[in-house]
Parts: sequence; structure tokens; C-alpha cells
Amino acid sequence: MLADDAGYGDFSCYGQTAFQTPNIDKLAEQGMKFTQHYSGSTVCAPSRSTLLTGLHTGHSPIRGNKELDGEGQTPVPAEYVTLAEILKDKGYATGVFGKWGLGYPGSEGDANMQGFDEFYGYNCQRLAHRYYPPYLNHNQDKVDLPGNDWTKAITYAPDLIQDQTIQFIEDNAKKPFFAYVPFIMPHAELIAPDDSILQSFKGKFEETPYRVEDGYASDYGPDIIPKKYCSQEYPKATFAAMMVRMDFYVGQIVEKLEELGITDNTIIMFASDNGPHGAGGADPANFNSAAGFKGMKRDLYEGGIRTAFIVKWPAKIKAGSNSDHVSAFWDVLPTCAEVVGAEVKSETDGISFLPELLGKKGQKQHEYLYWEFNNKGGKKAVRMGDWKGVIYKLNKGNAKLELYNLATDKEEKNNVAKQHPEVVDQILQIMKEAHVDNELFPI
Repeated sequence: MLADDAGYGDFSCYGQTAFQTPNIDKLAEQGMKFTQHYSGSTVCAPSRSTLLTGLHTGHSPIRGNKELDGEGQTPVPAEYVTLAEILKDKGYATGVFGKWGLGYPGSEGDANMQGFDEFYGYNCQRLAHRYYPPYLNHNQDKVDLPGNDWTKAITYAPDLIQDQTIQFIEDNAKKPFFAYVPFIMPHAELIAPDDSILQSFKGKFEETPYRVEDGYASDYGPDIIPKKYCSQEYPKATFAAMMVRMDFYVGQIVEKLEELGITDNTIIMFASDNGPHGAGGADPANFNSAAGFKGMKRDLYEGGIRTAFIVKWPAKIKAGSNSDHVSAFWDVLPTCAEVVGAEVKSETDGISFLPELLGKKGQKQHEYLYWEFNNKGGKKAVRMGDWKGVIYKLNKGNAKLELYNLATDKEEKNNVAKQHPEVVDQILQIMKEAHVDNELFPI
């Protein structure tokens, strides 16, 4: 299960106090909570690409949110092997429910072409800016949503996606299955049904309304610009309600596993695709969404890429355990492959963290983790042990690497590059070696 734009601190088991996420907290109580796990990137599509291909953004085919004319984003090429394809080859039923963003319908990057038997949700990330769209995608078909026509907001799309997730689990309970559930919450727009959840937060916060004249906004109506976000009178209350609603979905999924009697033989993983966003009226500072880490979405500082990560596997993972193992999205593919006994024949940057989950000795460690992002002049980052190197505005030609020691400076406040030139040189060399040119995402 993958949250969309939820920060490290947006879950109560990671320090959130303005609202509670009891079902996600329960996963942590019953499983393992990671404190040094990283998203694949700092924005949506490349983060998902690293998760599914096991390749970091120096090698992954998708390294940014590159939009196409019409519907959808840049497709993952057919030659890349995905986690879904590996599991499908081992006899797993595979389904994805939520936001895809890795290839327009019918392309080689379409979910159905990348190992998923079943897809229901948003193929296009731009459409996923709206929670009341006129349609969703079901495999190769468009499904009209009752009452939604860009002028009326009647059917809340995430509720329908959740129904399909539950149905997939029910349909495949007696066979091996892999459900990939990339929620669209709490990505902007900020909007939620005006039900008891939202009502419980109205009046709780000092609100600054987000209006059309204030930013990237366009309201439902005949003149709507779908890729923008709606205005919102209660952005803080709505953000909290969206997080709580997503937590409720998590609880429903866990409850269904228990009802079907398959909890003990099911692994649950939960994370977020990148750091917190500030769009549509969101106020991550108010909620301490980055948990004190520097930066947010689109940054390669810790706040942009460090994510909450929880794994529950009854009878295998010690309940209530914590891990400071340094890991990232590209480790998920080799981990799952090892669990099911599949050979990974494609290239991968990942290292299985199965020994860590099982509490066994011999867990391999990364020599380094690497990220790149070609937005806003180009950015790169490396984590090497406790060292973190970050360089911005690469395309300007005179960029300087910043160096931080995360053991003593997890907030990345003290740039110690001048004091450690040998470490700077080592990280700069890694940045060269880890990068393979990609003409679609030049850096």
C-alpha cells in the first residue's frame, strides 16, 4: 500500500499529533517499523518506477513526471521487468488499484502490459489531481462515475477504488495474489466527502482558505481546468480528513484479510511515494509532516525522500520491532522475489531486506543509495553510510555539493563539505558512476 505525498511525520506512529492513524499504527504494532527507508524519488512517477523495476533513478526508465499530449505519462518500456511480472510468473494473481502514471492506456507501459492482470483507477496522474473525475480506467475500458461530469462532484473516486481492492482480495483469497494499492491520498486537490470524518476536524484548526485567485486552482463547473485543484475553505481540516480516510481504507483491507482467514499468510507493506506536498492549500509545516527533516516533495533532502515504511508478516516478523536498516524502494523487488523463491534475471540496484525482516544475521548493506531529479536545474543526492551528499542546480555549471552527517545532523542544517573534501570527492564520483544518460530526462 502506497500513500501519495504523505510525509514521514503524517502518521501518528511516526509522531503525528493533529490527527490519528490507528490502523496504520496497528500495522507497526504488529510488524516492523523502519526509520531509515527511502522513497524511490521525490515525485510520483519515478518513485513508482523504482518500486516496480528495482532500479534507482540513475538507471530507471522513468525519472520524472513527463507529461504527454492527451492522456497519461511516459511509458515504462516493455523490456524492463517489473515486480508484478516476477510474481505473475510464480503463479500470483496481480492487481493494481489506484494511481498508475507509468504509461498511457494501450501503451507498453500500461499496467496490463507490465504484469498486472487487473487494473482499476487512474491511469493518468493529471486526472488523479481530481477526486471527482467523470471516469476511471478499468483495464482497457473507461468507467463513468455516477453524477460526475466536471460540473458536479457526486461520486468520490477513492471509495470506488477501495471497493475494487476489496473485491480483488475476495476473488483471489484461495490463491497467491499480489495487490498493489497506490492510494491517491493525500495528493492535492484537497477535497473529501462532507461526512463525519470531515466534520470532526472542522473548527479544529485556524484555517486560511485556498481560493482560485490564490494559486493553481480551478473549481468544478463549466469552465473547469481539470489538471488544477479545487478551492478549499477548510484545507487543514480536509487534509486531516483525507489522511484519516486513507487510514480507514487500510483498516478495511486488514479486516478483509482477517475475515477471509488469510492474515497469517499475507505480507503487508505500507509506505509513501515521496515527501509531503504544499499544493492546493496544504500546510505541511502546520502538521510537521516532514517530522523535522529538511525539505518536502521535489527536494532530495531527507524531507523529500525519507518515508514511513511498515511491514507486517505474522509469525515471521517480531511484533512491535523497529529497524534502522538503510533501505529504499528498489529493494522491494529483490525482497519479494526472495520471499517467493523467484530468480531475478534482470538488472537490479536493490538488496533484499528479508534477513532484516526475519531478524536473521547477515543482512547485506548498501554501499550507497542514489537519486537524481532533473527538475529545477537538476539535482542529485547520495547516502553513503551516515554521509548525505546533495547537489542542486547541476545544469547551472557551478553547483557545489552539500555534505551532511546524518548521525549528528539529521535535519541537514550543517554543511560540512569544506571539512571533509575526501568524502565530497567520493560522493561526486558515485554520482557520476550511478548515472546512465536518459535522453527523456536529461541532467
